[in-house]
Amino acid sequence: MLTFQYLPFTEIAQLDSEKRITKLLNIVKKNKIVLMQGRLEAVEEAKLIERTMREVSKEFKGIELCTIYPNQKKKKNKKEMASQIKQFIARKLVGDRDGLTIIGPASVVKEIKKNPDKIELLTHAKKRNGRK
Repeated sequence: MLTFQYLPFTEIAQLDSEKRITKLLNIVKKNKIVLMQGRLEAVEEAKLIERTMREVSKEFKGIELCTIYPNQKKKKNKKEMASQIKQFIARKLVGDRDGLTIIGPASVVKEIKKNPDKIELLTHAKKRNGRK
């Protein structure tokens, strides 16, 4: 059975980088796939990967990670321009965290592919009676 856990960014926004990484890894180590609103900073993402590599063991095979950014289409009318300005100000105040991050245990998630209009999450086939 696949288990997804939604994590709003507000739940980890006040944590420092190390505690964010720890929280995410603790969820993934329970064989859950994290659907996190927002995204980590590039440095945090690098630290997550680095820490994951240090913690790889027989039980914990690592992670698969994918970050999806919102469409950056150019706006055309005044109403949409006002919305774009509001979004710009909000990003400056709270940081540029738009997007969706998917993190799954490598023992469950084989690969995450992102295309312009879809996400493909490929899982490892479960063995049944010694067969795949």
